[in-house]
Parts: sequence; C-alpha cells; structure tokens
Amino acid sequence: MNSSFDPTNAERIESLKAAILAGLSLSLTYCAIALLHLLLLPTQSPVLSLLDFQVDFTLLIKVAIAFLSGFLFGVTYRYAIREDQNPQLKAGVVLAFGLVRGLAVIEGQPHITDTLWVWGILVIESLIEFAIARFTLDWAIHRRWLKPFSLWGSSD
Repeated sequence: MNSSFDPTNAERIESLKAAILAGLSLSLTYCAIALLHLLLLPTQSPVLSLLDFQVDFTLLIKVAIAFLSGFLFGVTYRYAIREDQNPQLKAGVVLAFGLVRGLAVIEGQPHITDTLWVWGILVIESLIEFAIARFTLDWAIHRRWLKPFSLWGSSD
C-alpha cells in the first residue's frame, strides 16, 4: 500500500462536485434566511439591524461569501467523512464550520455584546445553513451522484 496522498483526477472531480453542490446549497439557504428576515423582522430596532438584509450589492457579496463557505465545506466534508458512517464525525464538521461562520459575524460586531439572543440567532442560522449543505451532500452520495472520498482508490 502506498502511503503518499495522490488524489486522482476522478477524486478531484468528485471534490469539485461536492464543493459546488455544497456552495449552491449553502448560498440558497442563506438567501432563504435573508428573505425570511425581510418578511418577518421589523427593521426599526437597532438591535435587529445586524439581522437586517438589504437587497443591494452588499447582499451579492454576502451570497458570494456564503457560496465560498459552502464550497470549502463541501471539499472538507467529503474528505473528512470518507466512507465512514460516523454521525458524530459528520455533525462535528457541521458544528466546526457553523460555529466559525456564526461567531465570525459576532466578532465583527462589538456593539451587540449585550444582546446574547442575537448572537444565538446568528450562530443557529449558520449551523442550519451548514446542516442543510451536509444533508444535501449526504443525499447526493446516497443517490450515487457524488462519491465519498476513498483511501483505497476508486470504488467503481
């Protein structure tokens, strides 16, 4: 057995498919949450201004960042879970990415330090976004549209 890591072109293509699928899933989920914010949240409250979404160029940048986050998640998730069916491993990848994304928003907003429930909403939304991306990838793997990463070469 060769211990050096040398992904084949087929593995790279599968990783690219996972990355694009997770990126699309996460960005669409982000857009759905943004739409819910527009429809359900009053924008008069300064505390809720962090949750406020404006339909403009900034939203496009945020969607692009969500896509990139999902893209990176897709590659990492595929390599992390490999052919393993360990639910803790799968949840751990979601938790790691969700917390980093959710807490990064909080870190950049020092004026909300006294509003713990807004922090909770931001982190929960981020966890939901990555959980949906995870289930999308799991679904694609189950349907055999996407292959899990294999340490032993192609599983064809």
